Amino acid sequence: MIARESRNGPERRVRRLTGVRSCYETGIGVAYVGDSRDLLARLPEGSVHLVVTSPPYALEFQKEYGNASKDEYVAWLRPFAEQIHRVLRDEGSFVLNIGGSYNPGHPTRSLYHFRVLLMLCDEMGFHLAQECFWFNPAKLPAPAEWVNVRRIRVKDSVEYVWWLSKSESPKADNRNVLVPYSPDMVRLLRRGYRPKVRPSGHNITDKFRFDNGGSIPANLLECGNNESNSAYITACREFGVKPHPARFPAKLPEFYMKLLTQPGDLVVDPFAGSNTTGAVAEGLGRRWMAFESNRKYLEASKVRFGIQRRKRSAESA
Repeated sequence: MIARESRNGPERRVRRLTGVRSCYETGIGVAYVGDSRDLLARLPEGSVHLVVTSPPYALEFQKEYGNASKDEYVAWLRPFAEQIHRVLRDEGSFVLNIGGSYNPGHPTRSLYHFRVLLMLCDEMGFHLAQECFWFNPAKLPAPAEWVNVRRIRVKDSVEYVWWLSKSESPKADNRNVLVPYSPDMVRLLRRGYRPKVRPSGHNITDKFRFDNGGSIPANLLECGNNESNSAYITACREFGVKPHPARFPAKLPEFYMKLLTQPGDLVVDPFAGSNTTGAVAEGLGRRWMAFESNRKYLEASKVRFGIQRRKRSAESA
C-alpha cells in the first residue's frame, strides 16, 4: 500500500499496491490496469492529496472507450465517488471534468452532470469549492442536426470542471497559478493608481499600485484540445501505437496540481486513459497513481515517459 507521510516530510517515491502488478512505474509514479473501484479500495484512508480526472461522459452515442448512458450515469459513478471520498485527505480536493450533452433526439440539454454534482455533495458529503469551466475554442460544432443543419443552436465550447473538497477549507494557493497582467494593468502599474470608488460602489484601494507577480486567474480555463503534432502523438506514430481517442488536455491537471498541491503530494487519476495526469505530475514533482481499465490505452501511455525508447535502446545495445 501507499506509504504515509513521514515526520521528515512527504515520501518522494510511490510504493506499489500490495497484490497488484503494475503496468509500469517511474519511481514517483505508478500505473495500474484494473477497475479503479477495486484499486482505490486498496489505498489507505486519507492518503491522497488530489484526485483529478475526466471519466467517460454520458454522451448520446457510444464511444470506443466506453461510456454509461445518462440514465445510468449517477448510479455508475457513485461507487467510484465513495472510494474517492474515503481516500482523500481532509484538506484534499477532487477535480472532476464532465461534459454536457443534448437529450437524444431533442434540441434540449441533459441535466445529468448537475445530477452528478448533487449526488457528490448531497450523498457523498463533498463540498463544491468552485465551479470552473474549460473553454475549448477548437471544439467542433455538435450535434450537427441542431447546429449545422437546422441552425437552431450555437456551438458548445465549454465543459464543467467541478472542484470538490472533503472540507470547506481545502489546501489551495492561487499565487501558484497567477497569469500575466493585461496591457492595461501593466500601464496602470507603470503610471501609478489613485485609489477611488467606482460607480458600481467597489472601493479600489491602493493595493492596485503594487506588482504582485501577476493576476489572479479566472475560473474560465482556455485550452484547445486539437493537438496533431504533440510529443504524445509524435511518439505514438514512431512506435506504431494508436493514440487515445479522447485525451485530457495537459493544462487542466497542471493548473489544479499547481493550485491545490505541493511537490511530493500524491495525485491520483482513476480514469487515466492516456495518462496525461501522470505525465503532468511527473513533470511537476508530484507523486502519482494512474488507474485505467483498458490495458491498450495504458500500454500506449508509456510513450509519455520514454519507456518504449529506453526499451529499444536496451535491446539494440
